[in-house]
Amino acid sequence: MSDTDKSPAELIDGRIAELGDWRGAVLARVRALIKAAIPEVVEEWKWRGVPTWYAGGKIVCTGETYKDKVKLTFAKGASLSDPKALFNASLEGNARRAIDIGEDDRIDEDALKSLFAAAAALNMAHR
Repeated sequence: MSDTDKSPAELIDGRIAELGDWRGAVLARVRALIKAAIPEVVEEWKWRGVPTWYAGGKIVCTGETYKDKVKLTFAKGASLSDPKALFNASLEGNARRAIDIGEDDRIDEDALKSLFAAAAALNMAHR
């Protein structure tokens, strides 16, 4: 089966398996948190291999993988309250904010789920 025959969910599953290291585990965990926080989330496979999650027809966040991190970029992150200071990258822009997760970083799952839910709510409010 070629990539063009696979669903976005299958392509994301493939990326997680292909990574086969801590980055795959982090991406899988983040994906589970997104699905828990946003039951109606839509998964897409964008820009030649970037898992992307949508709510209300708009991007909630992307999940890029690099050698030293998993980067979650929130399309409207600058408009979100971040009481636990999860955003640690792309802080200078007017719209996006990102969270870089390294191999030994601890994930505050409750705070991250709240951020995902807030991003989805923001999308739904501005449909």
